[in-house]
Amino acid sequence: MKKDYPYYETTEFADLRIMTENVARKYPNRVAISYKKNPHDQDTIKLTYAEAREYIRSIGTGLIALGCRDQHIALIGETSCDWICTYFALMSIGSVVVPIDKDLPAAEIADILVAAECTKVIYSETVESKIETVKEKAQAQLTAICMAGESKTPGHMNLAAIAADGKVRLEAGDTSYDDYEIDPDRLASIVFTSGTTGKGKGVMLSQTNIASDMTNGMYLFAITPKTIALLPPHHTFGSTVIFVGHFAQGSEIYISSGLRYIATEIREQQPSHLIVVPLFLEKLHQKLWQTVKEKGKTQQLKSLFKISNNLRKIGIDLRGPLFGSIRAAFGGKLEMVISGGAALRQDFIDTFDSIGITVLNGYGITECSPLVSCNRNEYQKKGSVGMPILEEKIKIVSPNEKGEGEICVKGPNVMLGYYKDPEATAAAFNAEGYFRTGDFGRLDEDGWLYITGRLKNLIVFSNGKNVYPEELEAGIAAIPGVEEVVVYAGESRSQKNREVIVADIFPDYDWLAANGLDAQEYFDAEIRKYNSSIVSYKAIGQVKIRETEFEKNTSRKIVRFAINKQIE
Repeated sequence: MKKDYPYYETTEFADLRIMTENVARKYPNRVAISYKKNPHDQDTIKLTYAEAREYIRSIGTGLIALGCRDQHIALIGETSCDWICTYFALMSIGSVVVPIDKDLPAAEIADILVAAECTKVIYSETVESKIETVKEKAQAQLTAICMAGESKTPGHMNLAAIAADGKVRLEAGDTSYDDYEIDPDRLASIVFTSGTTGKGKGVMLSQTNIASDMTNGMYLFAITPKTIALLPPHHTFGSTVIFVGHFAQGSEIYISSGLRYIATEIREQQPSHLIVVPLFLEKLHQKLWQTVKEKGKTQQLKSLFKISNNLRKIGIDLRGPLFGSIRAAFGGKLEMVISGGAALRQDFIDTFDSIGITVLNGYGITECSPLVSCNRNEYQKKGSVGMPILEEKIKIVSPNEKGEGEICVKGPNVMLGYYKDPEATAAAFNAEGYFRTGDFGRLDEDGWLYITGRLKNLIVFSNGKNVYPEELEAGIAAIPGVEEVVVYAGESRSQKNREVIVADIFPDYDWLAANGLDAQEYFDAEIRKYNSSIVSYKAIGQVKIRETEFEKNTSRKIVRFAINKQIE
């Protein structure tokens, strides 16, 4: 590993219109966006950077003529070429973009439209059935515009027609798209947090927030030529890191047709890197070892890992020829995975590193646009979420004896505040102007960040002892047969006012059945072993077995506040 090596070259841009113009001039014939209209199609549709630029300009000019400038515009739908280009176009004409989760109930979508004061909603065909209900519940005059196809609802407009009109206007000499002077520091987007611990808030981001986050982040790691867009577009991990970050660097973004097709898509499209949440990486890891086990080669592979890793210590890297057949299942060109959004187990990182795929664990939060820190291509620290991006200051406030405290952040990527919520905004910043993330962690001697847990999840006992559930979850997750686990303090029904630490486990029932094990008996025994390896006040006092997986939001994070914490 290289402790000190130069920053990578990156592309600087002040706003998203400059970004789309610059990259089209630099890489006009490179593929910008690719996708299939139908996942079973043989042919892949490809849009070059020059073509994407013209489409963005056409959409923008058409939307200006429709009166979208300085308006709050909702954008709802799955990831698509239209979603990406509309997002860039709205940013380029001075609209305030409000990305909304397409899977929310109509009533919640309506609540967001009202809270964000949207005048227009641009949506995909897949959510058209919700839009009339949304308009009715919002009780506001909303112009509805359908992406990618003809709307079946009278009175709704079509994006294709708006773009066609914009193209005609451009060819006739309309310069309204270019003439608008963008203020990169003003409100550009309102992103409603998904709320794993309660109701979300409207995070206000400027183009400076978004552009600086990607510019300063991309100095640290090298983006490879092609990725697959897997994450929901309404979340900043998708819209900023995948769309803005990759578009600015001239990478190809292949749009996945959905999780059921991703294994086939990875083999067929041969991405050189992926941007994922830990749950997805966990599934890849699980599938890898399951396949190896079915072939009866588990011990053989572990032995090869040991030999290969020892050879690497003396400068001999044979991962290519040794593990080429395994990497073929990932398309054969996959060399890097960037993971963020939740804690990532070190054994996942180690396994992929052993076969020649680098996993970079990072840390981000919507209020920071979202990237805060990340490991580097050729330098990672075990257990760390990396070094801060450039121009980012990280401070640990009120650290304990271990140096752990609340992670607070200051930098050009930190939000403007919460929309129309001055009290929440004031509470989110400390007296020094640092944003309070609500996460606990520590910095090492080199300034690298380590996450301990969430402030809201912290278990505080009456004796003053504090327990981070995430620490225990990481340990329990390593027990064979654990699919998902959440740790919390629960009150026993049988012993009133007695608080114990509960491990709520959703097992891998197929694995248990294959090994002839009873879930409760097996995990009770495994947790007793685990308890013997940790300090007594952190010991698990109750094991609860679930029949169904935990409820999750669309970012695939477990919704903790929905968990029933009463135990027998």
